[in-house]
Amino acid sequence: MELSPRTAPDPSGPTTPRRRRSPWAYGALVVVLAGLVVVAYQGLTSASLYFYNADEAVAQKVDLGDKRFRLQGFVLDDVESNAAGVTFTVTFNQVEVPVRHDGDPPELFKPGIPVVLEGQWSPTGDTFESDTILVKHSEQYQADNGDRLDDAKDAEGGDASTP
Repeated sequence: MELSPRTAPDPSGPTTPRRRRSPWAYGALVVVLAGLVVVAYQGLTSASLYFYNADEAVAQKVDLGDKRFRLQGFVLDDVESNAAGVTFTVTFNQVEVPVRHDGDPPELFKPGIPVVLEGQWSPTGDTFESDTILVKHSEQYQADNGDRLDDAKDAEGGDASTP
């Protein structure tokens, strides 16, 4: 019979050698986190474009400088197309702003309609340089050729909208 005292087991458990993580894993983690920060920053800055009516933008021209913002106004009758895009004037509260837009305007763009433009003041500050035109359209829809449904209905001898 063995009467020698026993040793108590180690409460921390058996010791195993710690595994070292690769420096590449830390590098990959840093790259992923940096990418997430860039995406979040881009999302927040593009969602925070300030919106100004033409009169407000002119009044704050010095403060706005070359920052991007949205400009709202009504298109006047001086629309001119050129190779780079269109030039026109928008007005709001009797204040007129000359605009140079790069690219093609939307199909609904025409004089007399309200528009929202995205861009910034030119370096000289005399023209708004736009790269995006947003056009508000009417909630009423009228087909250009509304009589086609009636003609189809008469030809079919019934309702043209059902197969």
